[in-house]
Amino acid sequence: MTTTVLAADWDRLGGTFREAIADTLIMVSVTMLLSGLLGLAVGVLLYTTRSGGILKNSVVYTVLNVLVNFIRPIPFIILIAALQPLTVAAMGTSVGRDAGIFVMVIAATFTVARIVEQNLVAIDPGVIEAARAMGASPWKIITSVIIPEALGPLVLGYTFIFIAIVDMSAMVGYIGGGGLGDFAIVYGYRAFDKETMYVAVIVIVILVQAAQFLGNWLSKKIMRR
Repeated sequence: MTTTVLAADWDRLGGTFREAIADTLIMVSVTMLLSGLLGLAVGVLLYTTRSGGILKNSVVYTVLNVLVNFIRPIPFIILIAALQPLTVAAMGTSVGRDAGIFVMVIAATFTVARIVEQNLVAIDPGVIEAARAMGASPWKIITSVIIPEALGPLVLGYTFIFIAIVDMSAMVGYIGGGGLGDFAIVYGYRAFDKETMYVAVIVIVILVQAAQFLGNWLSKKIMRR
């Protein structure tokens, strides 16, 4: 009995593999930047407009809270389909890398917002009250007290989001977005080429491990100050 072992043809796949790595890095970087900023803004609003917050506003808080709770539970692959009309309106198409980034930003923004809110809630209220007693404006309190006080935990939260975004990028291949996840499925799993699949998976794992190491290191450095 003979066994046929398929080996990856890296002379043929090398260029495609490098392009897949580039696509993943672009999708993750752009999504992380945009959703990180938007999610921070929404998360801070959730925290400051809640009952007892420095910008207490029940209407704003309720609207944002419902919106976050509505978007977050939707599986990403379903969200891609559900947001297709909005994606076409905003990007001109519902397929490709840019369309995938658009949906990734929306999904990640609301996850970031909730993580930001949860980390800010842990801040000692006495610190904020002291700043208010000194006459600091809400914007000053947000930028000089609230965010700096929660910066260490926020770094860990953003590290978790980074890993979630890498996971999302693997699904963007379903709409022609490319990336390592798509490469592993198309040239590995579907082609019965385990070597190609495992190489792509290893690169994804290395990317995630590097982000986790950097996040842990940066968080510890911040919290030691």
